[in-house]
Amino acid sequence: MADVAAHITGTVWKIEVKVGQQVKEGETLVILESMKMEMPVDAPEGGGTVKEIRCKEAQSVNEGDVLVVLE
Repeated sequence: MADVAAHITGTVWKIEVKVGQQVKEGETLVILESMKMEMPVDAPEGGGTVKEIRCKEAQSVNEGDVLVVLE
């Protein structure tokens, strides 16, 4: 399992995946907005299947908060 965390403090602008979806390495999972800039959060090396989404659109998140769990 891999926890995919926010790399910046910001707001969840858009969630690009659903639970059960297969994702490839580098595929965008979530888009964060910080200081009017969009920052994609991508699947790590190897990708996987989305097991859990731990954020909601418009939610504020801090750097290091887990956004998506892959298995």
